[in-house]
Amino acid sequence: MKNCLYTLIAALLMLSSCDSYNKILTTNNIDYKYEAAKAYYLKGDYSKAAQLLESMVTLLKGGDKAEESLILLAKCYYDSKDYDTASQYFKVYYTNYPRGEFAEYARFHSGKSLFMDITEPELDQSGTYLAISELQLFMEYFPLSKLRPEAQDMIVKMHDLLVEKDFLSAKLYYDLGDFMAYKGNNYLACIITAQNALKDYPYTGLREELSMLILRARYQMAHKSVEEKKYERYRETIDEYYAFKTEFPDSKYLDEAEKFFKEAKGFVND
Repeated sequence: MKNCLYTLIAALLMLSSCDSYNKILTTNNIDYKYEAAKAYYLKGDYSKAAQLLESMVTLLKGGDKAEESLILLAKCYYDSKDYDTASQYFKVYYTNYPRGEFAEYARFHSGKSLFMDITEPELDQSGTYLAISELQLFMEYFPLSKLRPEAQDMIVKMHDLLVEKDFLSAKLYYDLGDFMAYKGNNYLACIITAQNALKDYPYTGLREELSMLILRARYQMAHKSVEEKKYERYRETIDEYYAFKTEFPDSKYLDEAEKFFKEAKGFVND
């Protein structure tokens, strides 16, 4: 413990000396440069710390500072909010040192870094899928980790984000209606998208909204169909209504659902 404290004090004093950053960067004294990198990190100057570590992390490989230097480099990018680069370095660490001292930390933060960098639901969510995959792997490798609840919480939040994206996509198809019809029918695309979201995320908080969107789309498909397809599609609307009412008997959309049901029932019974 005393040795660590002395090293820390020496590193901090180093930065207050007359040595310039460029001199530290170009020195061949790896130990000196490494302690300077740690000192810059402790000062919160992550850019300088990362640049120093980048210049020597390969040289340190195989030595007693190899693991620490790589995890510190990843932390520099994480703390400077360059989450994409941080995730890459955390992944490099656990790939090279799968049983290393910081393996649990690296696997967790590889996923958390990607989580911190996820985009709005309207945008591409490829990073969200990667973050979920990384965190699921973390839980597989470290099932008893104290970080597991936080990983689970992040995964739940990302599932909510993905289902919101599906909901927005389904709603867009519905709002487009007959305009620029997807394979001839945007309402069908709405139904398929919403159904897939319910299948993939059965416990979503948007379940009622997605189910109602399906019912609306069923009704519109029937209402706007050519005559020979109306009967079958109104029957599907009736079936969808019964499923919706059974699952959401007190839904705020029940009055709207009843209107669809009455029109569908009236057509089928004529």
